[in-house]
Amino acid sequence: MQDFPHFYPVTATAGSTSDVTLSTPGTHSLESLGPVEFGGPGDLWSPETLLVAAVADCLILSFRGTARAARFEWLSLDVDATGKLDRVDRVTRFVHFEIRATLKVPAGTNHEKAEKLLHTAERHCLITNSLLADSSLDTRILAFEE
Repeated sequence: MQDFPHFYPVTATAGSTSDVTLSTPGTHSLESLGPVEFGGPGDLWSPETLLVAAVADCLILSFRGTARAARFEWLSLDVDATGKLDRVDRVTRFVHFEIRATLKVPAGTNHEKAEKLLHTAERHCLITNSLLADSSLDTRILAFEE
């Protein structure tokens, strides 16, 4: 791991009527437009959906690191996240993120430990820690025979 601070450069480019092209070194570019709720077409990622995706993605990656450190074996993690955008004191912002995590584990796994690790990952997610909105995590642990 690198020393702090870390920097994450992103370039956004658009013409007056074109899609926004998002890019960062070493990755494929991504096209973005406003969501349907703000008059966009709804067929591309928007800043709003990208933010909610970052919340879901961060939980998975935080769990991966937390589980690795705890030597916890797991099969897969599906995260559904919904961001609630509202007006507060005449400012439009995300006010809540509802996060639903379904963790699949091998049969015989300690479900209490799995639950604890999921909540630890949520507390360590740097994305939700960086936002004003609160979040709630609803978990489900599913055991599978190998």
